[in-house]
Amino acid sequence: MTNPPSPQRIDTHQHMVPPFYAQWLAARGITAGGLPIPEWTAEGALDLMEAAGVAMGMLSVSTPGVHLGDDGQARDMARQVNEFAASVVQKHPSRFGFFATLTLPDVEGAIAEARYALDVLKADGVVLLTNVGGVYLGAPAWEPLMAELNSRKAVVFVHPSDLPGPGVEGIPPFAADFLLDTTRTAIHYAKSGCLERYPDLKVILSHGGGFVPYAAERIARICSPDGANEGGIARLRQFYFDTALSSSPYALPSLLAFADPTHITFGSDWPYATKARALHFTGMLDAFEMPQALRAAIHRGNAGRIIPRAISAPRATAISR
Repeated sequence: MTNPPSPQRIDTHQHMVPPFYAQWLAARGITAGGLPIPEWTAEGALDLMEAAGVAMGMLSVSTPGVHLGDDGQARDMARQVNEFAASVVQKHPSRFGFFATLTLPDVEGAIAEARYALDVLKADGVVLLTNVGGVYLGAPAWEPLMAELNSRKAVVFVHPSDLPGPGVEGIPPFAADFLLDTTRTAIHYAKSGCLERYPDLKVILSHGGGFVPYAAERIARICSPDGANEGGIARLRQFYFDTALSSSPYALPSLLAFADPTHITFGSDWPYATKARALHFTGMLDAFEMPQALRAAIHRGNAGRIIPRAISAPRATAISR
């Protein structure tokens, strides 16, 4: 991509790494799915956004989140992370929004933090991991949180986590396990009936939904309320899907053939995807032939419909930092 496009895009899959959070993870020897914890600055984010034509980025913390076994520690770190995100948004109100970090499997703490983040900090939604300690979205124990979020018609950005089992030497989790874990949680959440119980949630699956579009016909029956493929497909199409690292000419045809065209949003995965990597996938998205109306919806319109802040994202080519 030699010439930066006009900054129209809303990036629903853009990460932040507060310095204190990076230090906290590093002190425990923790990585993000086998990737080193990257350095993050608002200036670096804005640099990527300028190059990729992104008007507004929705910031979120990636795996492993903040719960490492201690509820009190998780609550404290979630509050710090969310207040940091709110301060970035306050400094750059036309360029950033954020999805609040919660404290699952501590449900009581997660509800309290969701209320604080959404009501006081004005978060644009929440980020939840596909599984926490082997418990997947749709688990009965987490229903009180989902009911709370549904009452607020919240956006729920679902980010993959490590599979709850041994890995394979030489294959880092982000390469394949993340995609499987996203698929697992989509099946579990759909099968549980949460899509019907909490119809006002807008649930965004990362990375094109993992294998969901490609394997939809295979997995539909297990997701169905009546054992028929049609019901399972209808359930799975209620999810939203971002394009982060999933806009290749191999993946896009499956995603576009399966997903509701109003349920696809742009994602960069920066900074876990380097600037070069993020621009590589963005360039493939731009090169892929599709109707202009669909392109505009993916780049901006679909996110603008579910995230009120995104409506105010700048459209002009020149954007102040």
